[in-house]
Amino acid sequence: MKVFITRRIPQEGMKILSQAGVCKVSLWDSDEPVPRAELLKGVEGAHGLLCLLSDKIDTEVLDAAGPNLKVISTLSVGFDHMAIDEIKKRGVRVGYTPDVLTDATAELTVALLLATARRLPEGVVEVKNGGWSTWKPLWLCGYGLSGSTVGVIGLGRIGMAIARRLKPFGVKRLLYSGRTAKSYAAEVEGEYVPLDTLVSESDFVVVSCALTPETQGLCNKDFFSKMKNTAVFINTSRGAVVNQEDLYQALSSGQIACAGLDVTTPEPLPTDHPLLTLKNCVVLPHIGSATYSTRGIMAELSANNLLAGLQGTDMPSELKF
Repeated sequence: MKVFITRRIPQEGMKILSQAGVCKVSLWDSDEPVPRAELLKGVEGAHGLLCLLSDKIDTEVLDAAGPNLKVISTLSVGFDHMAIDEIKKRGVRVGYTPDVLTDATAELTVALLLATARRLPEGVVEVKNGGWSTWKPLWLCGYGLSGSTVGVIGLGRIGMAIARRLKPFGVKRLLYSGRTAKSYAAEVEGEYVPLDTLVSESDFVVVSCALTPETQGLCNKDFFSKMKNTAVFINTSRGAVVNQEDLYQALSSGQIACAGLDVTTPEPLPTDHPLLTLKNCVVLPHIGSATYSTRGIMAELSANNLLAGLQGTDMPSELKF
């Protein structure tokens, strides 16, 4: 069976596919995204497709693949890059990689929150450019977690993992919002509150929700206007949850204190983007799951999902429509 892989993936995944002996692998052998024309050519007649978050898997791609396509395995926990309704209609199974990147993403979120709140990137620059002259009482002062109120938007797997890591810093209140109250929130003494309450009462607002029609552009002018002017905003979910123009205005006007982003729209963010001119905005290149072990496990899971889909057996991690 023919399989197309849209990018060079960690060897752990390639090894599983080559040893299985059930498929002939065609690979876009680059660390850079596959050009659209090459993607359409590569999927022709494919029984299986292993893709990444940066690959738009729409009707055109599905049509190019044709009726042989049995399975799409994405090396990601997110699946907003795929035309799910169309995929479902064609009876194609989808594998993804939840759970395995939860801890790495939660760790990165905490690292980004601390780096943003305590102004670490600014401090590094000052040391390098000679701005560090002497100890000054208010120089490079930021915001601490001890005694604070933290609000997590979306207390799913990753949101809960973030909350578990933040509580030991001495967080006084942990608020969360979402579609429903979660019984497991009791573990972190989480209080289920309306979004407006979370936004207005939190010292740290952490976005960890999925991208859906309801959350698209959720963090906009109205949202930021309700935040404290000493509040720290962190987004490690999806870039499109945030209206970046409104975030820029909130940061540049002092409406909120600072922001840390691991996700943007588009990705990569153009180097001349207004957000990158601000000292109080820390932007990372979508590295939430970027540990060697996590990426290796993601590749293994993607390969095993793909093989299960090709053979018509149970997938380790199948997206249920």
